[in-house]
Amino acid sequence: MVRSSNHRFRVFWWATMTAARLRAAFVAASVAWAVLLVVVPFAASRPHASAMAAALIAGVYAVGSLVCHQLPERSYHLWTAQMPVCARCTGIYFGAVVGALASAIRTANAARHNGGGTVRTAEAARHNGGGTVRMAEAVRHRREVVDGLSPASALTGTEHGHEVAQGFSPANVVVGIFNPAWTPRMALAAAVAPTVVSLAYEWTTGVRPSNAIRAAAGAPIGLVVAWLVVAATDNQVN
Repeated sequence: MVRSSNHRFRVFWWATMTAARLRAAFVAASVAWAVLLVVVPFAASRPHASAMAAALIAGVYAVGSLVCHQLPERSYHLWTAQMPVCARCTGIYFGAVVGALASAIRTANAARHNGGGTVRTAEAARHNGGGTVRMAEAVRHRREVVDGLSPASALTGTEHGHEVAQGFSPANVVVGIFNPAWTPRMALAAAVAPTVVSLAYEWTTGVRPSNAIRAAAGAPIGLVVAWLVVAATDNQVN
């Protein structure tokens, strides 16, 4: 029994550390890409770029071409140089920075608020001879915490209390009684709605929305997707 408990603890600890690394890597990548979207146009506008700067510029614009049409009239221009992606994509990527950082901070705060995280809880259970019962309780408690990490709970300020454990939240009361698993889908649908509206308006009227409107419409997509990706790293522990 002791050997089994130790093995379970090691697996759980490894999964928790892996989730933390994945979360940090995603947040760092989101921030780095957003920074490059601003730095590269500045470098491209300089009259004499070094070989390293030229390689960076070519690489970022090449990556941007894989995910974006890069039409000049639909893109922002900084320092007379076109950004590597269009205005809508710019909004998506900067929204992703906000969503990734907000979700990571909320996850860290939730772990501290609930006694320093489940690694410490599982460690105490192992050293105090609690065995698999206490470890299972730690896993269950972490699942309740992570299940509460959704864009809806962030907007409403819902804590990870009995509402989450019972499978509903104040956000669900507003829209009706739904399966909690639907919350990410509902959040994604709401995030995509502004982009759908702007596209429908353009296609039906022939009037192209401004770059500011297109960027603002894209921002919720990046925010919600990044939030869910960061939250999903913690769900893997469960």
